[in-house]
Amino acid sequence: MLRAILVRSRYLVALAVVGALFAALVLFVFGLVEAFVATVDAVRHGGFDAKTAKRLALAFIEIVDLFLLATVMQIIAIGLYELFIDDSLPVPEWLAIRTLDDLKNKLTAVIVVVLGVLFLGQIVAWDGERDVFGFGAAIALVIGALTAFLAISRKPKA
Repeated sequence: MLRAILVRSRYLVALAVVGALFAALVLFVFGLVEAFVATVDAVRHGGFDAKTAKRLALAFIEIVDLFLLATVMQIIAIGLYELFIDDSLPVPEWLAIRTLDDLKNKLTAVIVVVLGVLFLGQIVAWDGERDVFGFGAAIALVIGALTAFLAISRKPKA
């Protein structure tokens, strides 16, 4: 009886899949609305000067960050579904997730890109007064730690 309960309990992951898909949908829609609003706002109130272009570029970098976070949620949903519910989901080969390590590797890669975009946003918004070096160093440390973690976890276990 306990075995049957444990076998069926894997479907509890469906709750996480639905939650992650919902989060992805909300972030994608919010990013789309933000892109529209930023464009309309730039045309309506801005003008075609360097200051407006910089503001618009920063807005779009932040929007790309939203889309990347939405992508993380979508990858989590797909990965959990493939791992716990149905491993025959028709996805492109690069998105096929067969092990928890596959999911971890894909998520880590997207997190590194999100951190890079976050730093790019700080550089574009830099006013010459804030310490972007410290911020960049912190991001570099996190990326280094993630890279080391992946390298260590890929080594075959004896």
